[in-house]
Amino acid sequence: MEVILKEDIPDVGKMGDVVRVRDGYARNYLLPRGLVLIANKKNLKVFEHQKRVVATQKERVQKQAQSLAERLADLTLVFPMKTGEEGKLFGSVTNIDIQKAIRVKGLEVERRRIQLAEPIKTLGEFAVPIRLAADLTPVVKISVVPETA
Repeated sequence: MEVILKEDIPDVGKMGDVVRVRDGYARNYLLPRGLVLIANKKNLKVFEHQKRVVATQKERVQKQAQSLAERLADLTLVFPMKTGEEGKLFGSVTNIDIQKAIRVKGLEVERRRIQLAEPIKTLGEFAVPIRLAADLTPVVKISVVPETA
């Protein structure tokens, strides 16, 4: 039986491939789980249309992420913080603080996309990557300075 794969299936093929599988495997496993469509003319046309729509949406999202990445790469955030001896902070700068500072600048980034390994607890300059897409990770410059009274 020829089927169109709706998603990647190990040892069978990638999403969108038209593959030949055994009738029982298709009827008893793949079709009931919604992993495939039977490869007839109607389904091939519908699937090709869906692939074009998804590709268009993906391209639009990629362009938006690229423009956001360019704006983030030029961004420098300054955090005035209360400090103790030896430059230790009372508190820390977390990804939530970074998200709020980016929002104040007019940009929107999800908190979990900010790749801060651990909160910043000392004064200084830091480079924090923000993962927007699998291949798109701009770096935002963070400057933690002592608060002036």
